[in-house]
Amino acid sequence: MSVEPLFKRDRTMTTTKSVQFSNTADMPEDTASHHLAPRKESPARRLKEAAKSMLPAPIFLSLLHHKEIGRYPNLLRPTTFNEKILQKSLRPDPWFVELTDKLTVREYVARKIGEQHVIPLLATPDVFTKEVFDALPNAFVMKANHGSSYVEVVRDKSATSFEKLRDLANYWLSLDFYKIARERHYRQIKPRIFFEQLLLDESGKIPADYKLHCFGGRSGRPIIYILVISDRFGGNTRGDVYDVDWNHLDIAIGYYKRSPIPAPRPENLEAILHAATRLCEDFDYVRVDLYAPDNRVYFGELTFTPGAGVLPFTPDKIDYEWGKLVPQSFCR
Repeated sequence: MSVEPLFKRDRTMTTTKSVQFSNTADMPEDTASHHLAPRKESPARRLKEAAKSMLPAPIFLSLLHHKEIGRYPNLLRPTTFNEKILQKSLRPDPWFVELTDKLTVREYVARKIGEQHVIPLLATPDVFTKEVFDALPNAFVMKANHGSSYVEVVRDKSATSFEKLRDLANYWLSLDFYKIARERHYRQIKPRIFFEQLLLDESGKIPADYKLHCFGGRSGRPIIYILVISDRFGGNTRGDVYDVDWNHLDIAIGYYKRSPIPAPRPENLEAILHAATRLCEDFDYVRVDLYAPDNRVYFGELTFTPGAGVLPFTPDKIDYEWGKLVPQSFCR
């Protein structure tokens, strides 16, 4: 089945196979680490964090935007992608809560594209106990529902312990993700731990993460750009941007290094695009995250405020070009 009529092609972006960027991680939402682990903080750092927490959200985000992007945002008349995302972080739509929560969004996704595209759940315990741990299979993924980077991949249960995972889970549950980047819809998500089936491809590797930035989904023919994160939990993480024809674009998002050689076009690219088109059709802008191992398509998450409006682009002009693609209705 062809999805050619469902989305538009944007011919304004350039392609390349030679430019290499030196960045290493995408902040604040996508990090090189695959989970947030506890860390010791000095008294000075604790004092600094306490002072930041007292800043009003617009001031906090404006300062963070200046630090990451190099300029202060115009929140009265947003024009760039980051300005519009930042403004939406401060004024989220009511449905962002349900669709950002990694547990409650599953029902919406099953309705839109079918339950077969939702990663099977293994457990959603109210309390993570030794009995829950013992009942899990040998391989699984532990996640939290209320933020980004709360992911722990377990390939061999005998190589970890209940106590280690319990402590990590309790740490995640103690975190207020809203305080990281002041995305207001996260304040209303009740933190929970859950366990999913570990997705692997036929070679036993964790599949790439396809992050599809979808503009104008309500029109029925969205403009889509695909950020592919490869080797997510290894030592050679890469982030490459492609258009819907799988042209490798001269764009870096965040601080990921680009691959010197483009990845092969996925055999099921049309199925990936079709799923994203269905999942974005109720929104002016959303990022749809999917996995596509061995010609299957699985849902990852929906993100309405990627990077909380402080996501650097290389070259910087992409911030302005993508800003034009975000309808003004998104900012209302």
